[in-house]
Amino acid sequence: MNSLVNPLHVTRFLQVYDDAAAKRGIKLSIGFDFHKYASIARATPTKTPTSPIFQLDRSPIKSGGGFWMIGLDKNDQVAVLQAVRLYDLSHTNFAEHLAEVFRADPAQHAHPHDGKLCIAPSGKNMTGKVAYHGDGWVREDYRGQGIPRIMAGIAFGVSFAMWAPDFVCGVVAKWLLDKGVVAQYGYAHYEAGGLRLVEQNILNEYFLVWLTGNEVRSLIDSHDRTKLILAA
Repeated sequence: MNSLVNPLHVTRFLQVYDDAAAKRGIKLSIGFDFHKYASIARATPTKTPTSPIFQLDRSPIKSGGGFWMIGLDKNDQVAVLQAVRLYDLSHTNFAEHLAEVFRADPAQHAHPHDGKLCIAPSGKNMTGKVAYHGDGWVREDYRGQGIPRIMAGIAFGVSFAMWAPDFVCGVVAKWLLDKGVVAQYGYAHYEAGGLRLVEQNILNEYFLVWLTGNEVRSLIDSHDRTKLILAA
């Protein structure tokens, strides 16, 4: 995306989601040190292991190339976590890059399949600046309160302010689609075959979800309407 980012629009947009989190008793903050994020994630009960996409030994994140979000409850206990990173895919595409990140895992070669880790057709069309949004976790007592929508809103707003990416995307389990969690995130598109991983010797397929950079810009520019939706 080449057009300028309007900082006032972004500020107003982010304020909506920060206020919504505060009304639910969650204090949000953003960090950039992924070593610290890994430490927090490891110490957080019930959270699944951090995705290889955010493991520095598997896929390094340079300064300014990613951020993470944490939400604390009134007792300063971790209630929500989420991470975002930027890929410069000017000379490749998201499908090929995702395969490289996961291909180093020996478990992915321990099951008979064709080795194509991302077969979603749209994955090959994602080039340029691609922001990956994932590793989300919400503590059980905060589920069912619209937290995924709030965290996704923060992810979209900060990604847009920092990078104005050509795409914001993620990969999700099918049950998240079935239960309407992805609809809360606000992603406009989804496609099967986003990621194929061997887990406990079973081949599981995840969906690719995404917004184009122009769609993210439209979300930012419609912050007044977003505020009304969240209030409702």
